[in-house]
Amino acid sequence: MYTPGVFLDALTGNRRGAYSGGVTGLTVGWDHDVELLLDFLNTRHVLDSEASWRAWVTERGLGRSSELAQARAARAALRSSIEGSSGPQTAAGVVHIELTDGVPVLSSSDALGAVLAASARLAVLGSWERFKICPADDCLRAFFDRSRNRSRTWCSMQVCGNREKARTFRKRTRDLQNSTLATV
Repeated sequence: MYTPGVFLDALTGNRRGAYSGGVTGLTVGWDHDVELLLDFLNTRHVLDSEASWRAWVTERGLGRSSELAQARAARAALRSSIEGSSGPQTAAGVVHIELTDGVPVLSSSDALGAVLAASARLAVLGSWERFKICPADDCLRAFFDRSRNRSRTWCSMQVCGNREKARTFRKRTRDLQNSTLATV
């Protein structure tokens, strides 16, 4: 059974829930949830067929795969929530709460439940607002904003951000040239 959020404490070697205690900031366990959720949010082509969905689930060791239609609906609802769309969004999956070493841990026996459990943990921890969708029309990838003030806009400043800034610069230069020619 897949139980994200449980890891060995780096100092003591004890198995514990990544979210127990007064831990602040991102830790190894949280990064695992972040990466799982980002992988799922960016699965546009993976959800094209049942075979590619099963392969994605198997690669990540998430147990059995959920129904493809449920996975598509959950992905759409999660992305819509991140984009800030209003209106009801539902994503259904089975998530269990187990006591592991006296600590409640979210777990699931299927892939969609594992993704939803990771989403719930990140939301409870206040990290949900750090998930964003790249505004570039030809990209739209989900990313996790690790900046201190949560101001990151682009999935990659080297690709999408640079392209948009170059486009804005060319437009500004062209407009300036056109206004200069109009006054002459």
